Order: sequence, then C-alpha cells, then structure tokens
Amino acid sequence: MATLGRTFPFYVGRKPIFPMDITLAVIIAIFLTAVVTFIIILPGIRGKMRLFWLLRVVTSLFIGAVILAVNFSSEWFVGRVSTNTSYKAFSSEWISADVGLQVGLGGVNITLTGTPVQQLNETINYNEKFTWRLGENYAEEYTKALEKGLPDPVLYLAEKFTPNSPCGLHSQYRLAGHYTSAMLWVAFLCWLLANVMLSMPVLVYGGHMLLATGIFQLLGLLFFSTATSLTSPCALHLGTATLHTHHGPAFWITLTTAPSLLHHSPLGFLSPVPLPPAIDAYSLSLLSLSFPSSPNSLSTQVFPKSSSLMPLPTFPKHSSVSTIPS
Repeated sequence: MATLGRTFPFYVGRKPIFPMDITLAVIIAIFLTAVVTFIIILPGIRGKMRLFWLLRVVTSLFIGAVILAVNFSSEWFVGRVSTNTSYKAFSSEWISADVGLQVGLGGVNITLTGTPVQQLNETINYNEKFTWRLGENYAEEYTKALEKGLPDPVLYLAEKFTPNSPCGLHSQYRLAGHYTSAMLWVAFLCWLLANVMLSMPVLVYGGHMLLATGIFQLLGLLFFSTATSLTSPCALHLGTATLHTHHGPAFWITLTTAPSLLHHSPLGFLSPVPLPPAIDAYSLSLLSLSFPSSPNSLSTQVFPKSSSLMPLPTFPKHSSVSTIPS
C-alpha cells in the first residue's frame, strides 16, 4: 500500500518516478491545450482562411513551445555508454549497465540503468539531477548524494561537474547555461510581442519582433557553443568504457527554429520586388493577407501600382517675377 507515492518501511519498493521532466510536461500540456482549443473553434472560420489561420496559430504556438521547452531541457549536451563498472564504494561487485549524461542550461542529469535492471538482488534504475541555477548550490547537492550512498557511476560523473573538480566543467557549463537561458527568455518575450503586434495593424513592428526572436535564439546558441569550447574536453572513464558527449536535441532544434524565423519573417515580403513563385503560407499569415492567386497579386495588394496612385497637384510656372513699384 502506498500513499502519495511513498511506501511504508515494511514494504519493498521505490518511490515511482514520472517518465519525463515535470516542467517540460507542463509546457507541452499548456501548448497542446491551446492547439486543441483552436482546432475546436476552427470550423467557425470560413473558406480558405480556415487553413490560413490553422497554419498561423499552430506554427506560432510551436515556436513558443520550443523556446520555453529548450530553456528547461536537460538535453543540450548528451552522452550515453554501455559498460561494466563497479556498483558501490568499498565493494568488489560489478554490474552491466547503461550510463547516460544529460547537460542542460540549469544542471546535469545522470541516469544509470542496469542491463538487466535486476542485478545483485537490487533494482538498478537511477535518475539523479544536480542543478546550478541561481539560488541552487551544486556542491551541497553533491554532498547529499554522497550521504545517500548513490552508485559509483552517478557519483563519478557528478563529481566531474563540482566547482573544485580539476576538469573545470562546472564554471564552463554554468556560464554557458546562464547566458543562453537569458537570451532564450528575451527571445520568448520578443515572440509574445510579435504575436501581439501581428494581430494589430502594426505588421512591420511585428516583423521586427519576429526577427529579434530568431536573432536572440542564435545569440543563445553562440554563447553556449563559445562557453563550452573554452576548455579541452574532460575524459569520462566508466569501468571498461569511455563516455563521449555531443550536442543534444535541444541544441539542434533551436538551431533549426531560429534560421526558419529569419527566413519566414514578413519583412522579407515588404518590398516592391516581385515575389518568388513559392510563397510560404506562414509568411502570408503573418501579413494577415488572404492567399493570392499569383505572386504578383500579393505585390499589388501590398504595393499598388503607380497608375492607381492619386496624381500630384501641379502649379503654374511664372515666367517672370513681378516687382512692387516703390
């Protein structure tokens, strides 16, 4: 019997773990709720504008969800290895396990999963998180992990990111995380302003905010890549294998989203030059225009021809200058 995820001392069992990060789950749930709500009211929109608004809202919500999700994600730098390693301190017992390392903007996440899970009469399935965000003390969390007696592979990787470690990974990734997170928060603010302005008759300023969103995302990637390359990589030896790390999904999805914002910005279409045949539907939606039958028709809607403009008034020219007699 268990109450609120806790087991009584005379029952064998561990506290259940949610299969994914709770913060990411909340972010995904909020944006999925917004998408489902819009799809419910979508039949009330008539004609071609239905597809138009669907692309506009879904794409915009996806961009906002990506910016928030990667900010709280722990998969900016990842690594995984299968190895035979020691299990506990002061013990000669070895286990076969998969060891995973995930480095995020606010800390590291270390996983240890036995292959098979049941070994040495224990369930080897650990998922430990150590944070260095503002207000958090990484060294204190590492000390608590030592007191809990976590397995050797978890403590070994966590020790590499302590402030006193000769690897210098703590200051390196902590600095990268702070600056990258700050840039992503500014990008999220620009995304909010872009949505507000593109819903009002200030499309040019909305385009500026959309460009700023992509630019700040790229700045965050630049800070992360620069800060993480300041020092040489630290070797992570786990038993008979070596753990190698590389950029994770959060880094690559940000790198994919940011240039697409720059490419699909409506500012690229606010010019009198002829438009290419293939016009992105989302860019059209940002301009709040209906789908034209041809590219030239969009150019005509935004920039009318000179023949349709009101002619300028003309004034008669005087051949001589009259003087007033004295």
